[in-house]
Amino acid sequence: MKAIFQLLRLNQWIKNLFVFLPVFFSGNLLNRELLVDSCFAFLTFCFTTSMIYILNDYKDVEKDRMHPVKKHRPLASGKLSKRTALLLFVPLIIGLGLVVFYRFDLNDTWPLIVYFVLNLLYTFGLKSIPILDVGIIAVGFVLRVVLGGLVTGIIVSKWAFLLTFALALVLALGKRRGELLSTDGSSRRSLKGYNLSFLDAALTSTVTITIVCYIMYSVSPAVENSLGFKHVYITSVFVILGVLRYLQQTFVYSSTESPTRLLYKDLFIQVTILLWISTFALIIYFK
Repeated sequence: MKAIFQLLRLNQWIKNLFVFLPVFFSGNLLNRELLVDSCFAFLTFCFTTSMIYILNDYKDVEKDRMHPVKKHRPLASGKLSKRTALLLFVPLIIGLGLVVFYRFDLNDTWPLIVYFVLNLLYTFGLKSIPILDVGIIAVGFVLRVVLGGLVTGIIVSKWAFLLTFALALVLALGKRRGELLSTDGSSRRSLKGYNLSFLDAALTSTVTITIVCYIMYSVSPAVENSLGFKHVYITSVFVILGVLRYLQQTFVYSSTESPTRLLYKDLFIQVTILLWISTFALIIYFK
């Protein structure tokens, strides 16, 4: 069972929490119906991402066996067979179909289809193309937010979309930098199109864009009016500190090969995220 959970990458489901951003920042987290819709959207993305992870591991099983870390994955290590991996598709597809057809308007689920097709193309070739590989990852996060907005009927700020894209690029570029350092560029083909100078410059640029987008989001009249609070910009403090910590982990400690693992273990980032969420919660729900 542990090997199955590893194959499904349950620890990566934390990325799918982005579908809750529209309902949280619109002040509707306590709206039971909208919260339930967001929960089902989260579930559909979890099913979809797990299917992509299975396909990715199935395709790259031989390559993963030569990787110092990936060789421990269920398929590469032999803990699970390829046949078992494919059989896991059945409950995932059934679960996804049940939620989509019985809970949502099919017109609102196009982000799931786009995400699946994009990542299918990513798995079978596009991940080898530098820049496009990290761009697809970033678009995937935007699609999570889009789905969260569609199923709840909440309009998402354009700055929120840009912020999501830029932040996801930061995480993806940091991951590529970690991979480049740990494997000398041999772990994936796209790394041949990167070097430390380029990745450092790209990270610096995208971090700057991320902070600017967040500040623009926090001072936009639409956000201030919807929240009924004129000082949303004070939450920028936690965003800036969190991003600086990520850069420290990237440039000083070279420990961002797995952003998800970093999030689970770095207390500083955990505290800044908690303070950021808590401050927003106070602004939205306890004003």
